[in-house]
Amino acid sequence: MGKRSRVNQTTLSDFLLLGISEQPEEQTLLFVIFLGMYLVTMMGNLLIILAITSDPHLHTPMYFFLANLSITDACFTSASIPKMLVNMHTQSQTISYSGCFAQLYFLLVFGGLDNLLLAVMAYDRYVAICQPLHYSTAMSPQLCALMLSICWVLTNCPALTHTLLLTRVAFCAHKAIPHFFCDPSALLKLACSDTRLNKLMIITMGLMFLTAPLLLIVLSYVRISWAVFGISSPGGRWKAFSTCGSHLTVVLLFYGSLMGVYLLPPSTHSAERESRAAILYMVIIPMLNPFIYSLRNKDMNEALSKLFGSGKTIFIP
Repeated sequence: MGKRSRVNQTTLSDFLLLGISEQPEEQTLLFVIFLGMYLVTMMGNLLIILAITSDPHLHTPMYFFLANLSITDACFTSASIPKMLVNMHTQSQTISYSGCFAQLYFLLVFGGLDNLLLAVMAYDRYVAICQPLHYSTAMSPQLCALMLSICWVLTNCPALTHTLLLTRVAFCAHKAIPHFFCDPSALLKLACSDTRLNKLMIITMGLMFLTAPLLLIVLSYVRISWAVFGISSPGGRWKAFSTCGSHLTVVLLFYGSLMGVYLLPPSTHSAERESRAAILYMVIIPMLNPFIYSLRNKDMNEALSKLFGSGKTIFIP
């Protein structure tokens, strides 16, 4: 079925998600691949959550935020992938008007929360390495809960405002979105009314959820590097840096994929490139996070071993 006939299937209240591929013969293979990745993502993050909550030794600020990151990753992926799987299975690329904006809201909330949690986790590592004597007070359970609450408020308010502003936009008859999810920038390209306020909101949210957290992460690691290189023994330096390895890997993957799209010149942008980058930070990275945080992490391995009732480690060779 061609693109034109697919567009004709939509009603005036529907959008059309063109997805990853418009070739019908590829839909079955893509369905199996993404279903497998989605199940691995959900299972991996669920195991991280269960391991942390069931082991008292992991009731620390670092693992508290890791558990919340796993919850966020699972929700972030669930905001888009199930609908994509349904569309692949039914060969129907439509999404309702209300469904599109609901999906957009949850993607903004959990995408923004992902960024803020990565920044808070960087701050946690900074305090643990650079101010170890003050760690118990600077990262007390009450302050950790407060920081998490602030992250939720900072993501929900702009996400809700941006979504409500988009509902006031008048869209043209052609409502084909060249993605597998309701991308706000792609939605604005379909508008037939003034979108200056919406574009300003996108810039504002970009500064809040991308630039500000990234700056905090960079500053935290600059201070961490300065402190670590001040340690005389190589063993001490390695031990200090090893506590940051998993987090730094996730940060590089996550922000690297985002920068690969949004910091390139507009002339290099394409729907295919943006879709590939979206798959990386919306599907693949949330799937890899449980493995990254478990690989060579003795505490997580022991907690997972206890969870499965085994005395053997799970991910360490």
